[in-house]
Amino acid sequence: MNIEPGRLTKKERHELILSEVRRSASIRISKLARRIGVAGETIRRDLIELGQAGLINRTYGGATISLMTSEPVITERGLTLVEERARIGRGAASLVGNGRIVMIDGGSTTYEVARSLSQLGRELTIITNSIGVASVAGANPGFRVIMCPGTYDSREASVLGEDTVEFVRRYNADIAIIGASAVNTEGPSDMVSGAAAVKRAMMARALSTMLVVTNDKFGRGSLERVCALSEISDVVTDSEPVAELRAAIDEAGVGLHVFAAD
Repeated sequence: MNIEPGRLTKKERHELILSEVRRSASIRISKLARRIGVAGETIRRDLIELGQAGLINRTYGGATISLMTSEPVITERGLTLVEERARIGRGAASLVGNGRIVMIDGGSTTYEVARSLSQLGRELTIITNSIGVASVAGANPGFRVIMCPGTYDSREASVLGEDTVEFVRRYNADIAIIGASAVNTEGPSDMVSGAAAVKRAMMARALSTMLVVTNDKFGRGSLERVCALSEISDVVTDSEPVAELRAAIDEAGVGLHVFAAD
């Protein structure tokens, strides 16, 4: 059924386009134009913007969903969306109570959470596979930091592998704080299989799981699915997800915490 022309804002058109592309894997401009009730040239401009944002792959006469097949090293990721990660870090830290046992996996956003936690006057036990998280958390004298063993991955500045997973399984935690390469209605996913395994191990040993992600991860998929959305307790981010993902988060019963710019 067509939508009456002129009734949708550009943001609403973009959300509908992403929804249609995810549903069909690929879609033609002509079909999108009929579905939304606008000119093909309008859809073409929308696809250009969505392609530039990395949300779709443009094809001749249409588009396919964008699948993350690579990711910058952690030092490069830390130079992007700096303020957004800082807001997420402060927001996530405010949700962690005193005296908790916290598992934190490696990542540029989880590092910001650890940095914000370290600036609070709390006593925490931090279990992590991340060199950066261990270093910044260790600066707080009230923290007990337990570093996982494993095979060092220089791209992620973390240790991974069977030794890491087995070590995590020895402990119990109040909360696991994890990041992801991408998040869509099927749940978070990660480009590094070893990292995905560590996330799942931490989740299995924690009473709750907090997913911390910047808005550029929304609506995308990556190599390996970590879990379903329903297995996450809370999502902490810097801006509101697109309507389809927001609906899936709500349906899964996940708490959504958006720390947007003032």
